[in-house]
Amino acid sequence: MSYRIGAVLIFCLTLLVSWAVGGWVGYRQVEQESLEESFRYRQLVANELNRYLPIPELMAEHPLLAEALSSPDAARIILQANVEMQRMATIVGSSDVYLLDTTGLTIAASNYLQNDSFVGQSYHFRPYFSDAMETGESAIYFALGSMSGVRGLYFSHPVRNERGNILGVIAVKVLVQELESQWHRPATLREAEMVVLDPAGISFLASKSKWLYRDFNGPESAAPGKASHRRYPNRELRPIDFEVLEKPPGLSAQSGKIRVMEEGVAREYLSIRTPLPRLDWTLQVMVSTRPVLWTRLGFVVAGMVVFFGGLLTWLYLRERYRREAELALRGEQLERSVAERTVDLERSNQQLLEEVRERERTQNELRETQQELIQAAKLAVLGQMSAGLNHEMNQPLTAIQTYARNSRRFLEKGASEMVEANLAEIVSLCDKMAELTRQFKVFARKSEGPPTVVDLRQSVDASLKIIAAQDNSSGIDIRWNRPELPVMCHGDLIRIEQVMVNLLANAVQAVDGTEQQKITIDIDGDNENWRCVVRDSGSGLPGNSEQIFEPFFTTKSVKQGLGLGLSISRQIVDALGGSLTGRNRSDGPGAEFVLTLKKRETTE
Repeated sequence: MSYRIGAVLIFCLTLLVSWAVGGWVGYRQVEQESLEESFRYRQLVANELNRYLPIPELMAEHPLLAEALSSPDAARIILQANVEMQRMATIVGSSDVYLLDTTGLTIAASNYLQNDSFVGQSYHFRPYFSDAMETGESAIYFALGSMSGVRGLYFSHPVRNERGNILGVIAVKVLVQELESQWHRPATLREAEMVVLDPAGISFLASKSKWLYRDFNGPESAAPGKASHRRYPNRELRPIDFEVLEKPPGLSAQSGKIRVMEEGVAREYLSIRTPLPRLDWTLQVMVSTRPVLWTRLGFVVAGMVVFFGGLLTWLYLRERYRREAELALRGEQLERSVAERTVDLERSNQQLLEEVRERERTQNELRETQQELIQAAKLAVLGQMSAGLNHEMNQPLTAIQTYARNSRRFLEKGASEMVEANLAEIVSLCDKMAELTRQFKVFARKSEGPPTVVDLRQSVDASLKIIAAQDNSSGIDIRWNRPELPVMCHGDLIRIEQVMVNLLANAVQAVDGTEQQKITIDIDGDNENWRCVVRDSGSGLPGNSEQIFEPFFTTKSVKQGLGLGLSISRQIVDALGGSLTGRNRSDGPGAEFVLTLKKRETTE
């Protein structure tokens, strides 16, 4: 029960703190955005003043203006002054330009041709005239036109003669619609209003048309004076009904909270008053405080999330500690069970390790057996060729014996030239026998080392020399279309030679007993591979061409082989990263075997 009471108290405290902090943050955000908008509009006003302020001073330097003020009765000069001021108004983009004498009487104006022309009107009561005459400097004033009733900014400057005496005042009127059109409400604030107040607190620029020419000093302030009514003729200048509320904490001195009553509806605003540059005007930005409510609600929601998150975390930790205590007890029981199972697992692991070692030994033995089978197949091929080798070796040996006996007789007779000729024949026959036996020695040797870049033509040449030594190869037309350029591929000379000997030996056996005994060897390639094709004119392969590559499958007699040659050849080619395939020929009787190896660049 105590936990529940504490949770309720903390929940209420969290809501109160969130509401207070949300209000503080909300008012600060509204004030910051209001200050940024005030700064923006102050810059706009400053730019507009800097744009028009030097213009009257420059106009006052025109000699025609001083001449017109010195000779106000000269019709020609006055007409020239009217035309010149009309041209000036067009150039600077102002509403009106007019010239006043020392009494405030307008003697020339840009609108001299209009019905409401300023010519002949006296404006001695306007501050822009009196200030320019008294100070001898430029003056700025805002008012409604007495003739047009249109709001405008009045810029003036005294006109002097050559001795520096003031002859009159040149005035320029600029409409304020451009200033008002540049007022844009902040994008983040949907309810924001702006007014520009004169020194008497009367608004002459406003974002709401109903707030123009209203007194913003409050309902209890004194009524506007005669100067204000003269500045804004025919305007009621009614006061705005508003109430100053208590200032929220955390705001600056220039900010305040007000409640405006308008048409029976009360709206609360955060009001910020900022003086405008070089003028006695005041910019008042009023932003609705409604976003503060949403900020507060957001903070309240965030506070509730934090509270419930903390509560759930506390409940989770409490439950976790309880679970940890239970798990500690179960952990002790599990440790005992694990200790009992560890012995069994170690025994099982030991058995698995023994099985792995046994499998590794079996794989090594299988690999060695495969190598022995390959070597045995090579020796079997050599055994099949031994008869032909004996025949090839017997003839040179008989000739060597005959040449040796003849040389002995020629030595007894002193015929050294004949002896030298016989010895040369003996040396030639020995070289021939050495070349023949060298090919068999290389073929019988085991391959060592990884595959390298080799010339495929050399393996074909060596295998043909071995096949030529067989008795059953005689009378067979073996056509070797040898490429002129090197055929560099990824492989091993000895292992490729063994594959080629097996393919050629099978081809020789396939054409044995046929009418047209012909074997062709071609090499072609593409961008990636070389293909060596061995074609024969025999009876062809059985229906399933892949079956011939299975171990111990053969269509020959037991005396001709065990059916391991093609199986071992494919294993050799696969190990070299190539492929070996067989199929029946499409262009005639017989079979063709395709040895494919990867291309490699020539190495130096």
